[in-house]
Amino acid sequence: MIRRLIAGFLAAAAVFTVTAARAELTLCNRTSYRMDVALGLERRAMVETRGWFAIDPGQCKQVLDGAYDADMSYIHARTPAVYGSSPLPRSGNADFCVRESTFQIADGRGCPISQQVRFTASRPSDSPKGPVINLAEEADYDDAQARLAGIQRLLVIAGYDANPIDGIQGGKTQAAIAKFLADRKLPADAANGADFFATLLAAAQNPEGHGFTWCNDTTYPVMAAIGTLEAGAIVTRGWYRVESGQCVRPEMRGDQKKLYSYAEAVDDKGAALKKNGVPLAWGGDVALCTRDGRFELADNKDCAARGLNSANYAEVDLTKEPAATVRFKEP
Repeated sequence: MIRRLIAGFLAAAAVFTVTAARAELTLCNRTSYRMDVALGLERRAMVETRGWFAIDPGQCKQVLDGAYDADMSYIHARTPAVYGSSPLPRSGNADFCVRESTFQIADGRGCPISQQVRFTASRPSDSPKGPVINLAEEADYDDAQARLAGIQRLLVIAGYDANPIDGIQGGKTQAAIAKFLADRKLPADAANGADFFATLLAAAQNPEGHGFTWCNDTTYPVMAAIGTLEAGAIVTRGWYRVESGQCVRPEMRGDQKKLYSYAEAVDDKGAALKKNGVPLAWGGDVALCTRDGRFELADNKDCAARGLNSANYAEVDLTKEPAATVRFKEP
């Protein structure tokens, strides 16, 4: 799903005529990912930026107190690290200022380049409740489907079998939700609560009891890739970014008895990090493929001949213990 997200991920909005009586601007998240969104508002030659607005899958949130009066709006969205490689497109229209925590910046261009990120132009569409910008992915979920798909995605990351991630309430999804609630001694209606995504995120970020997890004990960011057995063939996926001091549980399909793990430390520009001339990497002796940038590869033979990179993955056995953690440590 991630690899098929279209370039217009942030621009599911149509042009509409500016009127004097506009209501407040609303952002709607119709993706299966929790989003932290920054907003840029262009008025004449000035651009004001503000954020972050945390928006759950299927949720709509008012982001302006007064009437929307901008000539153009811009959106930048990010996802929590637990999702691994960001599903968001890297393309955009302009670079504006942001801060790590809550911010409102009157001059969105007046900061060092290091404090700027790429925004995408997105004109609101008209709705009965006023102007709205929809964050959407290729699956084209409605609000209810996006919420359920978001629940499915985090359940899978937390180690529960809620596949496929499709926004459809099937038996596997119902069973996965019921087990998650039972494991945490939550009431049956907790899945309908406003704080359920916070509960799911906490479980995904701190998985316990089963499944597979990477934990980064180094002082560097680490990019990791996983290989799983699907339809008799090993499928490799990456990259998942694991920040220093953090853990990430990669999304897996089906009940895996064995998987393959490879990871390498990177510098602040994303290049492979070397110690004493040797790449700082964690793997084994199973040769499988990777590539620069996000990937999903069903054919892991003859990597170099197909323009791919070969890496030595470590085999991880999940048959003896219900949980396995690979910890990245510096030599």
